[in-house]
Amino acid sequence: MMKISKKQRLSVYLDPDTMKALAAYAARRDQSRSLIADAAIASFLSPDAAERQEAATTKRLDQLDRRMTRMERDLGISVEMLAVFVRFWLTTNPPLPEPAQAAARAQAGERYDAFVAALGRRLAKGPK
Repeated sequence: MMKISKKQRLSVYLDPDTMKALAAYAARRDQSRSLIADAAIASFLSPDAAERQEAATTKRLDQLDRRMTRMERDLGISVEMLAVFVRFWLTTNPPLPEPAQAAARAQAGERYDAFVAALGRRLAKGPK
């Protein structure tokens, strides 16, 4: 025949505020103060709670690290793509003759302003 272990009695001294909070919590949950205190002590002494919280934090940090690594890679690709485009454009477009440069600069200013305005409209719409 198996013997059922009884709970052991423990007397503790609590601050009046702590005792009021314990009594109020037990009353709200319709449970005994002893049951609430037992659960609180077990939770406090359980190593699992801290380990679970640390595991969740570690998992989230790993996700953020992977996301940031992908963003850094994508940014590097974008910078390299822009550099290749500029090199290609400069090698395929010869410089303008001296008389045409003044007109080209004036037109370039207008085109740049139009580009900035179009970019502003595009950014105002938000992401795709």
